[in-house]
Amino acid sequence: MSSPFPYLSGAIWIPILFGVFVLAFGKDRNAGFVRVVSLVGALAGLLATIPLFTRFDRTSSAMQFVEKMPWIDRFSVNYHLGIDGLSVWFILLTAFITVIVVIAGWEVIERKVNQYMAAFLILSGLMIGVFAALDGVLFYVFFEATLIPMYLIIGIWGGPNKIYAAFKFCLYTLLGSLLMLVAFIYLYTRSGGSFDIQTWHRLPLADHVQTLLFFAMFAAFAVKVPMWPVHTWLPDAHVEAPTGGSAVLAAIMLKLGAYGFLRFSLPILPDASREWAGLMIALSLIAVIYVGLVALVQQDMKKLVAYSSVAHMGFVTLGFFIFN
Repeated sequence: MSSPFPYLSGAIWIPILFGVFVLAFGKDRNAGFVRVVSLVGALAGLLATIPLFTRFDRTSSAMQFVEKMPWIDRFSVNYHLGIDGLSVWFILLTAFITVIVVIAGWEVIERKVNQYMAAFLILSGLMIGVFAALDGVLFYVFFEATLIPMYLIIGIWGGPNKIYAAFKFCLYTLLGSLLMLVAFIYLYTRSGGSFDIQTWHRLPLADHVQTLLFFAMFAAFAVKVPMWPVHTWLPDAHVEAPTGGSAVLAAIMLKLGAYGFLRFSLPILPDASREWAGLMIALSLIAVIYVGLVALVQQDMKKLVAYSSVAHMGFVTLGFFIFN
């Protein structure tokens, strides 16, 4: 269902524009002004998401608040947004956590305050874009763009090994996503030149094609969750990231991978998802049991959060592929 007012664009671009403003005009000498403007931006972003909840039609399974306009006509790429009962909660969570993170960094961050606040505001808008995108290219752009502010958050305000952790985080997630891009290009050609995700949901695909596409998408989403054994970037990122970065990683960024399984792998590749469910269940159980035991012996609180996050996301992927 189309929306007469671009609520989703507001939820995406309001925090991003506030972030750009803070980045351009904020300095350490006017840190108080930067903090106030950042908090206003985060609250404005949260307020922009409220109508998505209050006006959401719980009786409909159709996409709501749909916005669509041409972006790259030559390749039929559109600025296409919409949400359903799955994505609306992620959007509300993202906006809420951004407010908490801005408040939490109010006095803790004393240098490059404008860059710190801007990174979180821009990251908030990009993550909401991931949950709202209904075009494959738009999804991919938002999905990859989230790496940039988080890379900077870890690399600038992180701990002693921040550069190592930031590079590891970026390389793991970037390399996995390249195979997802290949899968998207195949679906584009197979669908007659469409990047519309809902069109992909209706594509008839042979079993062997589904298997190849399943593992191409698995490479991106499993790293992002992260599933065992591609989880090793998370403890480093959690430990080295500032507290705000750790909070966003645990609360939202790990859910981007889980959301990808629900939005792409399961509906587009249902046969392959069932065929390889045994593997997914096995990997999930290893994460729950083995990584859970690893979490038990941690003495560093951030490592405890990191390993327990892998374990609890194991329950998420386990639930997906039990199909019950």
